[in-house]
Amino acid sequence: METFYLTRKQMAGLLLSLNGNTDKPPIAVLQEAWAKSHKTDMEHGKTLGAFVSTSLPPIFEKIIKMKRTGEGFSLTDIVALGNQIEYSQYSATAMQNWVKRDFKELIGAPRIGKKYSFDQTATLFIIDDLKATLDFESIRKMLTLVFNNPEDETDDLIGPLRLYAAYSALFEELDQNNDQVLDLSGHESGLRNHDHMLEHLLKKMADKFADTLAGLNRDQKEAVSNTVFVAMVSVQTSYFQSLARRYLNATLFLRNLNGGS
Repeated sequence: METFYLTRKQMAGLLLSLNGNTDKPPIAVLQEAWAKSHKTDMEHGKTLGAFVSTSLPPIFEKIIKMKRTGEGFSLTDIVALGNQIEYSQYSATAMQNWVKRDFKELIGAPRIGKKYSFDQTATLFIIDDLKATLDFESIRKMLTLVFNNPEDETDDLIGPLRLYAAYSALFEELDQNNDQVLDLSGHESGLRNHDHMLEHLLKKMADKFADTLAGLNRDQKEAVSNTVFVAMVSVQTSYFQSLARRYLNATLFLRNLNGGS
């Protein structure tokens, strides 16, 4: 059975839909995500067979059946949803530690009864991305700059959902072939010292996005821009970490399988 994963941009679209920020219903977001990765099957009239061979995660089934937007998620739901993001790995224990200790002040208490809002869900996804490059204290300091008081959404320089959607979209814009490696044009083969080109490109895109945010002064826009920059680098790093884990697991699992020493 094929596993149904979402890119971060698709996950951001799903959260925005669930939060009522778009006219597109959640099931349409999931349909588009699945169709994008099965174009060949659909073109050859194999849509039904391809979907039947896809394992639809219980969390997606739950989302499809949701009666309205704004219901929120339990931590169990958030872990299950996070594990459907490509090249991500969530654990319930880590998530419990984040909301109860490590990032308690940043995330805040559940806002919808005992459930967490979609903005809080996005915050947890952002934290998971950032931990690929930053320690917890650095993550707290950076996100506090842009979110301020987690109990007051009106003082955010940018909301968690919008931030997650922004850097996810920018990352995919730079990864047109969806190979999880940022594309960089203008890098001539055989020449050295072009490492700065990617840095300048990412910062230029982050600055351009920050400039679209109304009501922020120069320092505030710089804080948002730098956060977007770090997040994009972290997403790239997450892929390489996932790749390294796969090869480590393969090495450990296959050791002595063929009777070798």
